[in-house]
Amino acid sequence: MMQRALFRRSALLAQQAAAALDSPLAARSAPLLQRLDRSMSSVTIPPPACMLRPLEIPQRYLFGPGPSNVPPRILAAQGRSIIGHLHSEMYEIMNDIKRGIQYIFQTENNMTISMSGSGHAAMECAVFNTVEPGESVLVGVNGIWGERVAEIAERMGANVHRMVKAPGGYFSNTEIEQAIQKHKPVLFFLTHGESSAGLCHPVDGIGDICRKHNCLFLVDTVASLGAAPIFMDKQNIDILYTGSQKALNAPPGTAPISFNDRACHKMFNRKTKPVSYLFDMTHLSNYWGCDGQPARLYHHTGPVSGFFALRESLAIVAERGLEESWKKHKDVAAYLYRGLEDLGLKLFIPDRDLRLPSVTTIAIPEGYNWRELLAYILKHHQMEMTGGLGPSIGMVMRIGLMGYNCEKTNADMALSALADALKNCKKSKA
Repeated sequence: MMQRALFRRSALLAQQAAAALDSPLAARSAPLLQRLDRSMSSVTIPPPACMLRPLEIPQRYLFGPGPSNVPPRILAAQGRSIIGHLHSEMYEIMNDIKRGIQYIFQTENNMTISMSGSGHAAMECAVFNTVEPGESVLVGVNGIWGERVAEIAERMGANVHRMVKAPGGYFSNTEIEQAIQKHKPVLFFLTHGESSAGLCHPVDGIGDICRKHNCLFLVDTVASLGAAPIFMDKQNIDILYTGSQKALNAPPGTAPISFNDRACHKMFNRKTKPVSYLFDMTHLSNYWGCDGQPARLYHHTGPVSGFFALRESLAIVAERGLEESWKKHKDVAAYLYRGLEDLGLKLFIPDRDLRLPSVTTIAIPEGYNWRELLAYILKHHQMEMTGGLGPSIGMVMRIGLMGYNCEKTNADMALSALADALKNCKKSKA
């Protein structure tokens, strides 16, 4: 109905334009009217019906591996009035973000910024800037994130070597050092919080091994930052990155990353340019005021509202304190573990010390279709939980309680939804 009305209005305008040709101004306005007529007649595709309806978003509990629910304070910050991405006030906000990232990473690195993009943007930035075609890269693969980094490095021409464990497995420092000695990589990658399996990988001592063998140590903390302790400087991590949408509780779209002096030396003494212009740290370091130059030059338009939200999320962590954030995630996770075991469910990571506090994985209950369980929970409880990802698909179900969602009351809600699904979903006789 609405589309037909729009076309009738277009026809009426055309008739009015034709009638105007009889007016005294017809001679002078004829070219304008002809252009108007052509512009109206050139629209052959009507407005889509979906764009003529108001936006509708369901209210859901995001108890999966991320994104997590965003607290009102951060939503309000993101909704503030836009300012120019090159305004002095925006630079001050970016400076605040830099200092906030230094705090949550526990680093004094000057080369600390946020990527305009999700955690994958930081992942690619790290590899693209520190690795050149033909160089050796060693990747710890015990879930999907190692697989991703290996593919990224291969796509830009690196000689990639994989250390592979099944989901939930971890690498000893001895295994890591032996692989580094064998392959002589310029970069070794490890996921601290492997969310696809629910593993929090030990990091102590690995940075020392990498320094001993002149290898950069790159660590992914997208799922673990703010939930499990990490100390970039003390643990000799050369490159560290995370995402905004997990325990930091900001919307997806920004990704903090930091490079120490060792990484910067490798990064800024390349023989070839990085394969990505957008992720080239030569330009990004200037945009973020990290290169010592008096002026910041235009490189790209940063996500202004996203940076507002990220700054507010970092402020919340700073107000609470990292130690308190780590403790709360550990306590709520332990509470969830007890509840899951009381339901007769089996935790996928048997060693409590290796479990990721922000994302808990349970083995799929015997006899149940995990997709049916999750669909039931979403439909009847408006609650998101997820299955595995990458190599852990069909092995686990994942429950994420992080940041704003990290509360025992939310754990109780998740346990109640699981109990309801186990009761009402069909179980096979096998």
